[in-house]
Amino acid sequence: MTLFAEKFADPWFLIAAPLAVLAVWWSMRSSGRVKFSSLRALPVGGDTWRTAIAWLPDALFGLAVVALVIALAGPRAGDRNARIRRDGIAMVMAVDISGSMRALDLSEKTTELTRLDAVKELFQGFVLGSGKFELSGRPDDAIGLVAFARFAETRSPITLDHNNLAAAAKQLDFAPQDEDGTAIGAGLELAVQRLVELRSTTRVSKVVILLTDGESNVHEIDEETAIDDAKKAGIKVYTIGAGTTGIAPIRVPRGDGRSELMQTQVSIDETTLKHIAKETGGAYFRATNHEGLGAIYQQIDNLERTTFEEDQFVEFHQYYGWFLVFGFGLAMLALILRGTILRRLP
Repeated sequence: MTLFAEKFADPWFLIAAPLAVLAVWWSMRSSGRVKFSSLRALPVGGDTWRTAIAWLPDALFGLAVVALVIALAGPRAGDRNARIRRDGIAMVMAVDISGSMRALDLSEKTTELTRLDAVKELFQGFVLGSGKFELSGRPDDAIGLVAFARFAETRSPITLDHNNLAAAAKQLDFAPQDEDGTAIGAGLELAVQRLVELRSTTRVSKVVILLTDGESNVHEIDEETAIDDAKKAGIKVYTIGAGTTGIAPIRVPRGDGRSELMQTQVSIDETTLKHIAKETGGAYFRATNHEGLGAIYQQIDNLERTTFEEDQFVEFHQYYGWFLVFGFGLAMLALILRGTILRRLP
């Protein structure tokens, strides 16, 4: 009955279809009869076009019953283009925009990219989908963006409007010199608070992806405080250490509008990042080149997929009304024919 259940709301009504035979039989029994003392009284060659189609009202009554039975069964067609709603994941990306993100060690082979440029490019692919690293996008997830250096600020609220989110990420730039620094605790805490404030009618998984290339050197908000708040809210934190350690190339702008390629000392506080991930049930990743960073986004993309049962539905278009009108129309036509040009003698 699966096929019938797909095509009809109440397919069991179809078992009443044989009633059409009973309707035809009843209609034929209602034929008028006139008694003659002898067949000689009947006119010779009495067949006419009326007698040839005298059966038509009976057949129409039978078809009317079939149409009404189909109407009761509820014929319908599913709209295969109807979108299936899924309960997604709420996440916030916290990105380090300190001066050390100018380093060029995450560049592609043929394109010079700062660490921040590489992160922005891959974040856009993570959200909208990108063929380069086979990222499928996150159409059902609500995502926000936090940037941090010495201070942390929200660059995009948690939203399903991913085009505006990608535009906000594209506008990320390095922190001014007087706001330079790396406040991992502040960045994590703000991301956690954005998720805590999220109001949802369904239970959703909440995730923070925190990316930094340095060591925490601003502690107005302690990392342990942010970790405790994340654990209380059931928020999982994935941490990413971006870049090499030791010496990395960096392009420093000059006053004449040009820039100069130099070498700079870089390091990453992996201990803190691993601690944050472990305490919150997440994972720590390390990227030392562009391909490695892309692979990390692939792993997170595969790990954090919707685990809730999908609320699937098919939008049906109902057609019982057509059969109802058709059935009553046939019955009315049969009665009109029976009472006029195909009238039977009493």
